[in-house]
Amino acid sequence: MQAFRALKSKNFRYFLSGQSVSLIGTWMQKVAVSWIVYRLTSSAFMLGLTMFANLIPSLLLSPYVGGFTDRHNRYKILLATQILLALQAGIFTYVVYIKLDNMAVIIILSLIQGIITAFDTTARQSLIVKMIEHEEDLPNAIALNSAMANLTRILGPAVGGILLSTLGDTMCFSINFISYFFVIFSLLMMKLHLPKVEHKEENVWQTLYEGYVYLKESPDSSSVIMLLAAYSVFVIPFSTLLPVFAKDVFQGDAATFSWFESAAGVGALIGTGYIATLKPNKDMLTIVFAGSTVFAIGVLLLSSSFNLQVALFFTLLTGMGMMSMTAAINTYLQMHVADDMRGRVVSYFIMSYQGLIPVGSLIVGAIAEQCGAKATVVIEGVIGIVSSIVFFYFKRKRRNAAQFLVQ
Repeated sequence: MQAFRALKSKNFRYFLSGQSVSLIGTWMQKVAVSWIVYRLTSSAFMLGLTMFANLIPSLLLSPYVGGFTDRHNRYKILLATQILLALQAGIFTYVVYIKLDNMAVIIILSLIQGIITAFDTTARQSLIVKMIEHEEDLPNAIALNSAMANLTRILGPAVGGILLSTLGDTMCFSINFISYFFVIFSLLMMKLHLPKVEHKEENVWQTLYEGYVYLKESPDSSSVIMLLAAYSVFVIPFSTLLPVFAKDVFQGDAATFSWFESAAGVGALIGTGYIATLKPNKDMLTIVFAGSTVFAIGVLLLSSSFNLQVALFFTLLTGMGMMSMTAAINTYLQMHVADDMRGRVVSYFIMSYQGLIPVGSLIVGAIAEQCGAKATVVIEGVIGIVSSIVFFYFKRKRRNAAQFLVQ
């Protein structure tokens, strides 16, 4: 089938099956960590601080990690990070089991997980192109990987919530620890033919500068990264205000909040499903513009919704637009980057996406404190639409200039 054509590649099948089990365990652990933090502190700030400790390494380390990944064997990096993440999960399980789970320990373990994940994500994203047998299947492989990530994002917290209430938090950590053996086994089963990496004695700052120069000389690539950075700071963090919409705007409870989360998750699945069914050689930059515009319009209309069902529909729209945009950006970058620069370019993608979201969440939270949740979401939607228009204007300008030179 067209939508699953990347699964014809045996290595990608191993990767996707192992990774899906591992990610369900990861989401179960995230639910358990949030529950323990809130049980210990009853503080929303401590919840945010724990998330910040987990995500901030992606912003600070990604440029270095990109250069490191380009100078070393990406498969070995991925295998090593999965073993280290398994050890981290094992320590977390033991700490929870013997009741040593205080806030200092939780934040340190979350920070360690974030540091390992910064290396893991860059190596994993850079390696996908080597897992498929036909390069034209890369957009489909990226879309399937995104769909799997979103599906586990829905299933993991649901299963984690049931286990948390029936068997306790230690079980969630234990299952996450065990889940890493599946992905490690799948990596060991792969037979990849990777080019030999030349070990150059280069300064880290020199490799960072090379990545910057490469992007500067690739205006289309740099423009999608700048668009993603703008959305990560100002638009994507709208989701941190969904609990406010559920509780204060629509007078709901935890179940109402879960409907918003589910609507966004279903929308994300639709978005990745659309990308997965695209035929090769589609204009990804046009899809980036369309996806980002749908996302921003969904955010703007959500702010003016006075009916819960309508608000859930617009939340679904935001998930669909966001996932179409990010999957299309990832696909465009991977299809147009030289292999020896892949790690550095992917690291800029991760930094502008996962790295900037915690910063944006702090900014959006501060604005919402002063202006209210609805007004903040209006501002986010408007910034998103303006960003997409600016992106489209410069994209069209570059295309017209290129056509003029050809004539």
